Amino acid sequence: MNTGSLDLKSVGPRIRMMMPLLTPLEAKVVDTVFGLRDFNEETTLKEIAGEAGVSEAMVVKITKKLGFAGFREFRNAVALYNQLPTSEMHQELSPDDTSEEIIQKVFHTSIHALQETLAILDVAAFDRAADLIHRARQRDFYGVGGSAQIARDVAHKFLRIGIRSAVYDDANMMLMSASLLGGDDVVVAFSHSGNTTAVIEAVQLARKNGARSIVLTNYDTSPLAQIADVVLCSTAQGSPLMGENAAARIAQLNIMDAVFVAVAQRNYRAAEQNLQRTMSAVNSKRKDRMP
Repeated sequence: MNTGSLDLKSVGPRIRMMMPLLTPLEAKVVDTVFGLRDFNEETTLKEIAGEAGVSEAMVVKITKKLGFAGFREFRNAVALYNQLPTSEMHQELSPDDTSEEIIQKVFHTSIHALQETLAILDVAAFDRAADLIHRARQRDFYGVGGSAQIARDVAHKFLRIGIRSAVYDDANMMLMSASLLGGDDVVVAFSHSGNTTAVIEAVQLARKNGARSIVLTNYDTSPLAQIADVVLCSTAQGSPLMGENAAARIAQLNIMDAVFVAVAQRNYRAAEQNLQRTMSAVNSKRKDRMP
């Protein structure tokens, strides 16, 4: 990893995205580094190894596994990342927080997730996702739990401009959908962890039948990301109370809002006409209901 040309805001997110590839002990070492308030460019390899209770050789091995040339490059990148103004935004929630502190911390966590997601967003992948959705005959969205809520929000936006899509949040329904898709169709799958078995199995079946797949996840090394044609990554720093999911959902909604605009832009006149038609139908119905 060349830290000279690296966007420093992407350092934390890129390390977090690699965490699923680490063993529990290796992940503990990384957590130890990010938990050190005084970690800087002078922190020695010996200090980190001692704090984490592992050998110096293991620390070096972990830094290389994360994509760095060695400990020195890893240390310098993380130290510079920690100095960014946005790094102070993420603060753990405490049972003793006042209402004002809760509001500040929750909002700052979301802002932090948006800024870091923007730093790692792959523009080429973004454009390809917009093209696939625009050209598709059928667009099926898969997600479970909170991810399904994102899928519904996106499908609602697309319908407003005449881009029809279907949302499936049940394992059997996803498989039924995937079995009917073909080469002209696209699946958009949402999974924060990228480990949701029901979503993975449905995407695998859809791809087997020739459909293209777009995945939104927090981890580009996850099993779901590995089988996708296009991967769009969000990132969020977790907390014991809120976890990563809450802020990551906001980041994923923003990614898909941008994709929505890009798809509309590909045939702006049609999108504008369809928006007028759908909004006219809704407004007309509202007037009928008025006393």
